[in-house]
Amino acid sequence: MTDVHQRFTLRQTITMMVNRYELRALGDDGQEGPLIALAQQKRMAFKEEVTFYSDEARTQPVFGFKARKRMDLAATYDVTDAQGQPIGEFRKDFGKSLLRSTWHLQTPDGLVAVGQERSQGVAIARRVLDVVGDLPIFLRFHFDFTASDGQVVLTSERQRSLRDRYEITVPVLDNGWQLDWRVAAAMAVALDALQAR
Repeated sequence: MTDVHQRFTLRQTITMMVNRYELRALGDDGQEGPLIALAQQKRMAFKEEVTFYSDEARTQPVFGFKARKRMDLAATYDVTDAQGQPIGEFRKDFGKSLLRSTWHLQTPDGLVAVGQERSQGVAIARRVLDVVGDLPIFLRFHFDFTASDGQVVLTSERQRSLRDRYEITVPVLDNGWQLDWRVAAAMAVALDALQAR
């Protein structure tokens, strides 16, 4: 796919055996546009894998991500295009994530970025609520991914809604570079699907 998507929404749909995520282009007016990809994650899989399709019938896989190892809490996930070529990778930093969820993101063209929950207060509140148990409290948590020079390359902002819904932004940097939207989409789904791992 050659389209560049600077902003899109990500919605989770829960079904019996799989988690599904819809990615839709987001217009300047804030309105959702057409479907740009549909992601599907099998539950209870020994090796985490999510495939993204270009159509709702799931006939045309276009990219995806997969854990390198089975059942590994510190797993690295490879993002590949439709032909299986690497376009990025990411992993959770479990040490730093004890207080504030932290992820590392890399691409073959040399990007190294770190993503963290934007608010330390919300991060701590989420952990306290996890200890107390499942309460019907919906905390909006956001992630910012920054390159080594401090420029933001990706943001994921949870929106107010009963179902998980996120707004994803992939800014164009000062030098004209932009993160591949497929890598951004994979990372955004992982922030929801793998956050509790």
